[in-house]
Amino acid sequence: MDHFDVIIVGAGLSGIGAAAHLQDRCPETTFAILEARAAIGGTWDLFRYPGIRSDSDMHTLGYSFKPWKEAEAIADGPAIRKYVNETAQERGLTDHIRFEHAVKTASWSSTGGRWTIEVAQQGASGPTQISCNFLFMCGGYYNYAEGFTPDFTGRDSFQGQIVHPQQWPEDLDYSGKKVIVIGSGATAMTLVPAMAEKGAQVTMVQRSPTYVVSRPAKDGIANMLRRFLPEKMAYAATRFKNVQLGRFFYHRTRTRPKEVKKALIDMVRDQLGPDYDVDKHFTPSYDPWDQRLCLVPDADLFEVIKAGKAEVITDHIDCFTPQGLKLSSGEELEADIIVTATGLNLIVLSGVAFSVDGQAVNFPDTFTYKGMMFSGVPNLVQTFGYINASWTLRADLTSEYVCRVVNQLRETGTQICTPTLTDAERKMPAKPWIDDFSPGYMQRLMHLFPKQGDRAPWQNTQDYTLDKKMIRNAPIEDGALVFSQVDKARVSGSPDLERSARVA
Repeated sequence: MDHFDVIIVGAGLSGIGAAAHLQDRCPETTFAILEARAAIGGTWDLFRYPGIRSDSDMHTLGYSFKPWKEAEAIADGPAIRKYVNETAQERGLTDHIRFEHAVKTASWSSTGGRWTIEVAQQGASGPTQISCNFLFMCGGYYNYAEGFTPDFTGRDSFQGQIVHPQQWPEDLDYSGKKVIVIGSGATAMTLVPAMAEKGAQVTMVQRSPTYVVSRPAKDGIANMLRRFLPEKMAYAATRFKNVQLGRFFYHRTRTRPKEVKKALIDMVRDQLGPDYDVDKHFTPSYDPWDQRLCLVPDADLFEVIKAGKAEVITDHIDCFTPQGLKLSSGEELEADIIVTATGLNLIVLSGVAFSVDGQAVNFPDTFTYKGMMFSGVPNLVQTFGYINASWTLRADLTSEYVCRVVNQLRETGTQICTPTLTDAERKMPAKPWIDDFSPGYMQRLMHLFPKQGDRAPWQNTQDYTLDKKMIRNAPIEDGALVFSQVDKARVSGSPDLERSARVA
């Protein structure tokens, strides 16, 4: 059985970043990256629908250690995929990746002080096992196998083609076709202008509006700074600027939601003109950042609406028909293609079945430790980014923390670290993993996630400033993360536990 100090699960944006941090901060540590698919990139390799792009600027969605060099700060999928692959190649990380290795189970042994991981390997006759001292889950939070689609009445009667963005056909020809996009999230906002610009006549059907914000695709200040400052300095300055602007804006949505709402809706009115029904189609019933805002670069969504290439209809779907959709209002829409941009299915820790000393772990019964670890579960960290800022801001913090913990274990001669609740903490109010955030894709499956408490360090703050204090700057040994040693006497004499195929 091959053994590593650290195993990283997932070779997407988070996993490649995690490996780079280990290289920089824990150079003596052996590691492997297990990737279920055949390619690097995760989300940015899986999703191939038209116009796929970031909804965060790349100076914060990019890694802290690798400057984003392109002129467009709001980048498309291929550019982000190139960036992640470039990072892996520059650092020789591809040699550490085991592709088509899907992790199925992970079993912790306190006797051995290690995880034994069962992997389904493409082409193998049966499962294989790999072990590690520390397990770092970087596989994201949604199910790669399938997206979410409601049970639409009459769906099978539609005579055209139905497509979910997560399984976009490479050969789909939509030029000159009538296309209905169901949904009002970031995916729908991306698809509508991209398909309209390629000749489709697009109708976006939404149950209720979403906040839509237009920003320039290029960050003028970032591009100017790169002309006058060293690359890393310019990137750091832009990253700081964008973090602070994002933090300021989010704080305003919490403290002055009515003012922010008016400003956002007024910007849409300025784009679409006085005759457009902004109240009906672009005025949500909730406050800004109760759900994620949708970013449209260079007002591309508004431009195709003004040009008559796309329209937005706000109504409920009664049923599918052979020709398209029938709405609750009685209106019928014709379509050649219907795109169900209806969201994701969440999944906890990549769907891996975990056990500790033979007992299955039920994560809803655990409390999160700093939004990364889980009470009573040793040597396990998960990357889960921000829902109100760029994912990578928190992924970088999480990787830094893992490196600190790994080095602490090495320096203290211990092998195990376990987030441990006191008797009083066990009685904390159990709050949802993500609190104060109402989109359906979160609410549907939030009950499957760990809980958070009402005090540090048992919180998932979703606050970058607080997290820097709690994760980056707080002492590792805080009384809640308990370090211990393996009972070496119990391990000795077991060839399976002593065997170690250490790969640098």
